[in-house]
Amino acid sequence: MLHLFMRKSSWFRAKRRGYGTGLPFVWEGWFFLALHIAMIAGLAVALQGRPVAMTIAVILGALAPMPIYRAKTEGGWRWR
Repeated sequence: MLHLFMRKSSWFRAKRRGYGTGLPFVWEGWFFLALHIAMIAGLAVALQGRPVAMTIAVILGALAPMPIYRAKTEGGWRWR
């Protein structure tokens, strides 16, 4: 199954306006997006009693997969 994640095709459409990635258009993109959301929610729940640690962990968890989003967006990230 890992070989499906390593293929060179894009997972996300380019945004029509602005900078960044748009919505996914293949199942790998939807799976990765759901995994990313679950990771952020899991970090928030796990560190619920410690607000400073939770804030830092959620910010790092949100930013960590950005290189994958950028690499898997058709046309790359640029201002449109």
